[in-house]
Amino acid sequence: MSTSKSEETSENKPYHHGDLRRVLIEAGRELVARKGPAALSLREVARAAGVSHNAPYRHFASREALLVAIAAEGFMTLRAALLAAMSTQPQERLRELGKAYVRFALEHGADFLLMFGVAISKSDYPELNEAADAAYDVLRRNVAVNTSGNQEIQTLRAWAIAHGLANLVANGQLPLERAFAVLDAAGPSQGSG
Repeated sequence: MSTSKSEETSENKPYHHGDLRRVLIEAGRELVARKGPAALSLREVARAAGVSHNAPYRHFASREALLVAIAAEGFMTLRAALLAAMSTQPQERLRELGKAYVRFALEHGADFLLMFGVAISKSDYPELNEAADAAYDVLRRNVAVNTSGNQEIQTLRAWAIAHGLANLVANGQLPLERAFAVLDAAGPSQGSG
């Protein structure tokens, strides 16, 4: 009995990737963007990456571990975007950090929704907590420089404003320009007190 090329399964495909972990994360990210985190399976990620259905288990113990890796990379990308916004004048930084946060949500909507959604629990994954804390720390350090009053409350206030606007933009409920207008109206700092 012969098997045609179209009948071959990914089980017959060799493990020949220079950076399979990276390939799997990217394939997973694309699947999450198309179908949502609930639809992600390691078998489907393997198929999309062109490897055997067992290959993902060399890097991820479960589908949740892959979702964690995708979310952690999302936080690292968010942190990089926030750091890039720090090239502005100190009095403009909070506004620009807010814009970078909103822009990230728009450009990386599926990652943003995964990072802050209920599909994974940050408390169960220290590496995810570290990545999230590193992004939050950029905001916290800039709030400390640009506001007075209780720094924890000021940081949470700035984060809540940026995150609320970002969530509205990511979900298509608010145009980017309106979100930026809200941030511009907030002035150089997010207030005091």
